[in-house]
Amino acid sequence: MEVITQTKTSKRHMIRKVPLEKLRNIGIIAHIDAGKTTTTERILFYTGRLYKIGNVDEGTATMDWMEQEQERGITITAAATTCDWKDCKINIIDTPGHVDFTAEVERSLKVLDGAVVVFCGVGGVQPQSETVWRQADNYRVPRIAFINKMDRTGADFLKVFHDIEEKLGANAFPLQLPIGHEDDFRGVIDLINMKAYIFEEEKAQDNFREEAVPEGMLQEAKKFRHGLIEKLAEHDELLMGKYVHDKEASIEEIKAVLRKAVIKDMFVPVLCGASFKNKGIQMLLDAVCDCLPSPLDVLPIKGVDPHSNEEVSRKTDDNEPFCGLCFKIVTDPYVGRLTYVRIYSGTIQPSSYVYNANKDSKERLAKIVRMHADKQEIVKIAGAGDIVGVVGLKNTKTGDTLCSEDYPIVLEKIHFPEPVVSMAIEPATKMDQDKLGMALNKLQEEDPTFKVHYNAETGQTIISGMGELHLEIIIDRLSREFKVTAKTGAPQVAYKEMPSEEVRSVGKFIQQTGGHGQYGHVVIIIKPGEQDSGIEFKNKIIGGAIPKEYISAVEDGIDMAAKTGVLAGYPVIDTSVTLIDGSYHEVDSSELAFKMAASIALGDGLRKAKCKLMEPIMNLEAIFPENYTGDVIGDLNSRRCRIREITQKGKIKIVRGDVPLSEMFGYATSIRSLTQGRASYTMELSHYSEVPGNIAEKIIGA
Repeated sequence: MEVITQTKTSKRHMIRKVPLEKLRNIGIIAHIDAGKTTTTERILFYTGRLYKIGNVDEGTATMDWMEQEQERGITITAAATTCDWKDCKINIIDTPGHVDFTAEVERSLKVLDGAVVVFCGVGGVQPQSETVWRQADNYRVPRIAFINKMDRTGADFLKVFHDIEEKLGANAFPLQLPIGHEDDFRGVIDLINMKAYIFEEEKAQDNFREEAVPEGMLQEAKKFRHGLIEKLAEHDELLMGKYVHDKEASIEEIKAVLRKAVIKDMFVPVLCGASFKNKGIQMLLDAVCDCLPSPLDVLPIKGVDPHSNEEVSRKTDDNEPFCGLCFKIVTDPYVGRLTYVRIYSGTIQPSSYVYNANKDSKERLAKIVRMHADKQEIVKIAGAGDIVGVVGLKNTKTGDTLCSEDYPIVLEKIHFPEPVVSMAIEPATKMDQDKLGMALNKLQEEDPTFKVHYNAETGQTIISGMGELHLEIIIDRLSREFKVTAKTGAPQVAYKEMPSEEVRSVGKFIQQTGGHGQYGHVVIIIKPGEQDSGIEFKNKIIGGAIPKEYISAVEDGIDMAAKTGVLAGYPVIDTSVTLIDGSYHEVDSSELAFKMAASIALGDGLRKAKCKLMEPIMNLEAIFPENYTGDVIGDLNSRRCRIREITQKGKIKIVRGDVPLSEMFGYATSIRSLTQGRASYTMELSHYSEVPGNIAEKIIGA
């Protein structure tokens, strides 16, 4: 890495060629097919990282390096790269758009400082656009909106901009206006500098020229520039004073207020272009450097001291104690297990030791690499603000905190959605038996939304994921990467169970043997929890009825029992469990006894709490020509779909609704046959809802 010149002023003996204030850690996020990977490819070309532009449709995109990505023309795994623009260094993570791989977006946003959200100039705000926007909101990630595909038929810049305002509730405003649209899209107007940039399609490099704003658009540009300054004045008193007194603000003043508002996540600049035709990329790069935060602009990372449970924080500084978050693990064919780490403070070097605060263990770093898609560049030292891959960590999992042993800290874990689709899997031959188990474990380590468990009743290994495509890719990877041949059953819905009323339950585990016995006794209250709360455990023990050292064992017992419900063995969700009483024996009590007592208490309590079966409800958007409306809606009604809205764009109908996942297997084939292959649809998990009684009886009885 570019950091190893010595200096007397730093206790770590290092300075940077690129100062921290010139570093940008950004993600490219969007709905599927909005043009994320194409935009990233153009960024790499114009920053000099690539000398030849890759093409997603031809399977030559640098960032889509997996065979499955090249064949299908979609991004499956988030790929990281680094490039330079002007005086800034930009670390980029290109994320998937398909909802089945939403975990890649979740974990990327957790460690990024800013994001470019790409919107299709025709499709506007689509379902997955809303999902990634909500994820960015959760992590308070400042963002820039880039309206892509302005050269496509039906592209409408202002309509998409208003969509961003209305559907996403964003405080957004254009920094640019397009010159022309559809086939005639030929340039953009920069509203801050009041200049026009006209694109020259015959050129690759230096493919635009600067001109005065076209006469016919001057009034519109002045109106939008006035609106931009009015929006920005809300965030700065000095600019507000100039705006109120009708004084002209300088370009530097406007840019300074714009940067401040974006960094505080209070304003979203809107730009436009056509990535496939190389239009608007340089202006987007300028905006990334001008508007999005450096690691120094974000608040110090907060965590908890694992020994004292007190809140501690780390500033973005090489001289602070080391602290980093493992956000992704991949199995690399050349180096084995590769762990992606975002470094928040301090520095690391190869052959040094780091402390895993979650596992309370030390591990040795063998090698540090900077990633460029699937290629690696070895670095000798990495510091605060960097995103790197490290080799040599054997026990570290996604979400673990790595830090200095003398200054321990545990950062907040990354939240991942629960899988919704399951299927049985078995090795095709005896030779594949051991290889299958090892391969599934590696894939489970890499992907937190992919789960494997063994069903003792049926003797089957069950794999679970976010959708049919997710599991299809897993099976494909087993064959190609791990050389394992496997047979699979039909996909099944991952149902859940939850209590419908509040109950009090007692659990006792008492065993008397010759000598040391076992004694555990707990009393819990079980009641329905908040949506998406999982299993919420609260300790309300007063007066030491159960010693503190056994409380974590009680929680472990609750978690263990919640994995298998009482109706049909499905996992329990959205349940609040409060430990209110119990007793212990000075000699016979143990962690095992309290774990078993808690497990018994939860099982008995769920039987009394009138558990109900819950099914995943998907948020569906179907797009098709209007003359197929009757057939498509009739088919959706037969699938228990609750249609929320039907809208129209030209001769295209858009239907949005909530539909049970169990009714949607094979829907791709069905909608294609109904519309002669002219329809498309997207689905994502919305929430869990109770299964109707007659259907629940069949599932439980099966």
